[in-house]
Amino acid sequence: MSDVSNVSALSRPCRVAVVGATGYGGAELLRHLLVHPSVQVTRLVAKDNLGKRLGQVHLSLDGLTDLRIEDAEPEAVAADAELVCVGLPHKVSAQVVARYVDLGKAVVDLSGDYRLTDAAAYRHYYEVDHPLPERLGTFVYGMPELHRDALRTARRVASPGCFATAITLALLPFAKAGLLQGRVRVTAMTGSSGSGANPALGTHHPLRAQTMRAYKPLTHQHTPEIEQTLRLAGAREFALDFVPVSAPLVRGILATCWFEVDATVDPDAIKALPGQQFAAERLIRVLRDRLPEVNAVAGSMFAEVAVSVDERTDRGRRTVLAHCAIDNLVKGGAGQAVHALNLMLGCDEYQGLVAPAQWP
Repeated sequence: MSDVSNVSALSRPCRVAVVGATGYGGAELLRHLLVHPSVQVTRLVAKDNLGKRLGQVHLSLDGLTDLRIEDAEPEAVAADAELVCVGLPHKVSAQVVARYVDLGKAVVDLSGDYRLTDAAAYRHYYEVDHPLPERLGTFVYGMPELHRDALRTARRVASPGCFATAITLALLPFAKAGLLQGRVRVTAMTGSSGSGANPALGTHHPLRAQTMRAYKPLTHQHTPEIEQTLRLAGAREFALDFVPVSAPLVRGILATCWFEVDATVDPDAIKALPGQQFAAERLIRVLRDRLPEVNAVAGSMFAEVAVSVDERTDRGRRTVLAHCAIDNLVKGGAGQAVHALNLMLGCDEYQGLVAPAQWP
């Protein structure tokens, strides 16, 4: 099949392959793509469950396609696709993604391998050298709230991480306003689905369903991604102290971020910033009469954000809390990738993404 210079130029459904189709990210991608009117899913690629129908692996997708899982080489996959969504783990994804790029395919990568621009930061937080450091900085960071125009013409997209999405959305209004500086402290609780489909000691849900624990304090790999994004948005002399927490739920992230501003900054002006920043964003709910809850967004593309301002001051400083709740697999993962894909295709950017969360 001949390639096109821009997938948005297609006058028919875009032929899309999903690599990493058997993971939770792959399942979430396919939940959206298999019913997407501007997409035709052509190949399902993975290293496990080979030969099985998709519905045998992801029961909720049974009957939506006759495609089977295959371990196909990129050249074979590329022959049937204009765009490839890659849902592989970081450290694995980089070279696979590069092969599809070299074959002339548009790519949306859900891993962390192309989000950073600094190879040293990648080495520090991912604990390996990046195999293709010369390609860092060549992907559009796939957060529509920040890079909507760039995504419309993008051929290579690095979709944001789940914690990075929640924390960035919480803090973005204050970075844009020049109020984010110094140490910013964050704790964010996440569900077990963020650890992937293969259980391991400490991440398997039965082992975490009755407990809570912190992990990777100050060393989580999303830290440099968040810092990089917020610095570009206007944060000054800024550093993130991030503590992720394993929570006894399947889906969702709840992030709470603490920072200080000068006591002379009007509290009402601070409270108004999220509403001003996200006024045009259909998928961001700015709350004023309650705080964000995972239950209100689980299974959906919606994010809830809110701000709390301490009326007291201490040593000329005032404390601000920024809150955000998202579904880690949808807004924090595959759904956000589909949002980027919609922009790349030139269709309604919210197509298939506005269904509300389940309740209860």
